[in-house]
Amino acid sequence: MFRHASRIAAAVLGSAALVATAALPATAVGHHGPASHHQARSAVVLGPIQYDSPGRDDRSNRSLNAEWVTVKNTGRWPVTLKGWTLSNKSGHSYRFGNVRLAGHSQVRVHTGIGRDNRFDLFQDRRNYFWDDIDTATLRNDHRRVVDFESWGRHGHWGGHGHGGGHHH
Repeated sequence: MFRHASRIAAAVLGSAALVATAALPATAVGHHGPASHHQARSAVVLGPIQYDSPGRDDRSNRSLNAEWVTVKNTGRWPVTLKGWTLSNKSGHSYRFGNVRLAGHSQVRVHTGIGRDNRFDLFQDRRNYFWDDIDTATLRNDHRRVVDFESWGRHGHWGGHGHGGGHHH
């Protein structure tokens, strides 16, 4: 009798485990409203990057602002980027202020000086930020890497120009 009961319990536990694993992929995909932005893969990613500003690298504000990285929210829900960072391989980073990125929208982070708005943010630097061989790393407010993009090791990523190298 006792042996029979434990076999039933094992069968019940086994089928419960099966149900739990079967339910996992559906929740991992997570198309269930606001909770979906707590999934492992972030909806916020790096988009197009202009790491080498066109024309002469004369360190003018116009030239500095022609160097930019796009941060895109591919999800439906807004994401607050406060405390997020964008860094280069040298370890320099830009920290986002209280920026709210609406669903399916993007913002360009420029190197030079300017007035932040919904479409453009400015690092307010007087020197170039990105090198011809570099990596842009986007981290969330918990310092977790959300996305990164490297270029320059195997030719120019994205087909951008071949201007003089940026030296910091």
